[in-house]
Amino acid sequence: METFELIAPCHFGLEAVLKREIQDLGYEVSLVEDGKVTFTGDVQAICDANVFLRTAERILLKVGKFRAETFDELFENIKALPWERYIPADGRFWVTKAASVKSRLFSPSDIQSIAKKAVVERLKAHYKLNWFPEEGAEYPIRITFLKDEATVGIDTSGISLHKRGYRKLSSKAPITETLAAALILLTPWKGDRILVDPFCGCGTFPIEAAMMAAHIAPGMNRSFTAESWTNLIARKCWYEAVTEAGDLQKHQIETDIQGYDIDAAQVRSARENAREAGVDHLIHFQARPVRELNHPKKYGFLLTNPPYGERLEEKENLPGLYREIGEAMKRLDSWSFYLISGYEEAERYIGRKAEKNRKIYNGMLKTYFYQFPGPKPPRRQKQELWEK
Repeated sequence: METFELIAPCHFGLEAVLKREIQDLGYEVSLVEDGKVTFTGDVQAICDANVFLRTAERILLKVGKFRAETFDELFENIKALPWERYIPADGRFWVTKAASVKSRLFSPSDIQSIAKKAVVERLKAHYKLNWFPEEGAEYPIRITFLKDEATVGIDTSGISLHKRGYRKLSSKAPITETLAAALILLTPWKGDRILVDPFCGCGTFPIEAAMMAAHIAPGMNRSFTAESWTNLIARKCWYEAVTEAGDLQKHQIETDIQGYDIDAAQVRSARENAREAGVDHLIHFQARPVRELNHPKKYGFLLTNPPYGERLEEKENLPGLYREIGEAMKRLDSWSFYLISGYEEAERYIGRKAEKNRKIYNGMLKTYFYQFPGPKPPRRQKQELWEK
């Protein structure tokens, strides 16, 4: 079967998590770069990656890579690529996004316009047509320049993969589904362990954790642009991916996943989102402040995205809020705490230095993933946890 190079963009700093996910699917990773992982696979890999990957932002079918310092070079290199391999005569194609970093060609609109003309010229010569109706399936093209080297791909996903389809209601500063999933995967948490998010907002951390515990594939309830690429991907490939995802689901499980927020309206939103995701029965949501956080069980996990003062009116409350997080750590001294925050004074007011912190870009905002791992459960208790 024909193989392709596929590119999976992700949040900066989380490439290793995505690489492991791709390898767990059984596909070979060929390159890991800042913010993206390249791997090889057949058409089934396109379907599997879109349906199963939790931390990728989208899946691009790589068409080519070349160096271009002038618009003439851009035109000729784009024209030389085998577009007819991917785009049929009635395909609708356009350059949906062009990005440039440290390159001589930096105007997105000019790159988009010239690249589109080059693709048209290539397809005109192949299909012996002077005009294309563009009434068929969509083939959105993406071009990224880095130090004058262009990478060209066709977007197989369409809407970004962080849009799982369950988040109908959102909080003021929500964490994306893909970032939440990646942060969970950076911890040793498993579905049979306690997980609490005391700043749950619209519920993204608890919902992503519950989906992992129940083996619910993130792409189960959405569609993808490449589903209409019948010239490349047989419909049975999508059917096989979704059928496999359905077979893997385990709804009859017990979990101890909890989401709290001081805002009762946010808690209601979180419950509704959990219902949309099909995991509301696996999560306990409650309106309560972090200062009341306690739990009778030991060896749990706290994973959260507390406020970090993006809005000026919040900043004066941050020292007290982070002190309350520190007090919760003292009460739950056998627990592991994981926080993503852009607040530079987080460790100071928590009153404890993180064992590890990892720089992660949440959009354009620099944040740190503070990790305070707790003690491991005794061997007997660990065995009991796994047997539940």
